[in-house]
Amino acid sequence: MTRHIEHQIAQLKDSILRFGTIVEEAISRSNTALFRQDVDLAQKVMANDGEIDRLEVELEEECLKVLALYQPVAADLRFVVAVLKINNDLERIGDLASNIAKTVSQLTTSGPFNLPEEISIMAKQAEEMVKNSLDAVVQADPDLARQVRDDDDVVDAGRQAVRTLVMQQIKKNPEKVESLLQINSVSKHLERIADMATNIAEDVIYMVEGEIVRHRHRDDMKST
Repeated sequence: MTRHIEHQIAQLKDSILRFGTIVEEAISRSNTALFRQDVDLAQKVMANDGEIDRLEVELEEECLKVLALYQPVAADLRFVVAVLKINNDLERIGDLASNIAKTVSQLTTSGPFNLPEEISIMAKQAEEMVKNSLDAVVQADPDLARQVRDDDDVVDAGRQAVRTLVMQQIKKNPEKVESLLQINSVSKHLERIADMATNIAEDVIYMVEGEIVRHRHRDDMKST
């Protein structure tokens, strides 16, 4: 039984890594489409969202099968539970990447558009956070996971800056309200991607240390 569960755990790890790689690529391509204003690439990101949804269902079924057949305990159980949560977060990241791609298609209908510098900072940070959160999964590294949590502050600050800028620009240029609101939506999607990466990081901490840190302030964690 021990060898069987070890084999199943190894398979789950391979599956979540493959899924993570596909989702990482979706984020990268949606960001590239955004900054290059590339509608064709944006369409490809949206077309691939169905594949991400399919993989999420398959991996969930794989996890449930392991729980039912092998009844893992302790660290193995925490790993399977973490994979179930991470799987869901990755699917949601895929949806958000598709939403950004859809917004690119909408923005380009009225010609070239300008993006605030904060959007570039947010996109780079969110993409890096997803990469690092998945690296933390592979390496079972709670310290890297905690770094991902800290990095979320950069994206939150960017989101607030974009929201303020958009509101100011709407007052100055009300004729551009539609495109400005779409840019605001992009910043919201990027913030949510960073939030999902933070969730994954918190699942890594649970997986490795057995500590549930969701809904806990980061300063509280540092003091323990």
